[in-house]
Amino acid sequence: MKKIVILASGNGTNAQAIIDRYNSSNEVQISLILSNKPQAYVLERARLAGIPAMSFNRYAFAKAGQIQSILNQEQPDLIVLAGFLWKIPSFLIEDHPNKIINIHPALLPQYGGKGMYGMNVHRSVIENKEQKSGITIHYVNENYDEGAIIKQATCQIDQNDTAEDLASKIHQLEHEYYPTVIAELLK
Repeated sequence: MKKIVILASGNGTNAQAIIDRYNSSNEVQISLILSNKPQAYVLERARLAGIPAMSFNRYAFAKAGQIQSILNQEQPDLIVLAGFLWKIPSFLIEDHPNKIINIHPALLPQYGGKGMYGMNVHRSVIENKEQKSGITIHYVNENYDEGAIIKQATCQIDQNDTAEDLASKIHQLEHEYYPTVIAELLK
């Protein structure tokens, strides 16, 4: 059985889409959900789905130690970032080469980098009067949003769309494509 570990920072709608796809699977197990925020709703989603979960602080994550040991013990086939906002330490990337993926709410390389997440991205896209946006699923490397691109999917931006309208379109793309790409990577 293939194993996934999910890292998330917030509400966990992308994590929920992954849970919905795999929680009753005989081929893929979500073995753990980790969050850097003890009050993140993603931890409740994990509890409701019967998936082990825990939160951690910056020290436990950034220094070789607790989270590194947990991930090495789990031996996941894939580490999935689902709205996880901290930069991944290089030692974790080295421990799990080409096994850490992220989803970004824009068409990289545009609108990527530090501070470019969630509504910050959507506002920028709308302010720049782009005609399309989308998602980018990519491998994680040492730099924000610069890993090799696995898949991109686009949506049109209507002239009267607000950042909130765009966010809704992006969420639909994320929930459709992220679980599917995960399945392809786990083959």
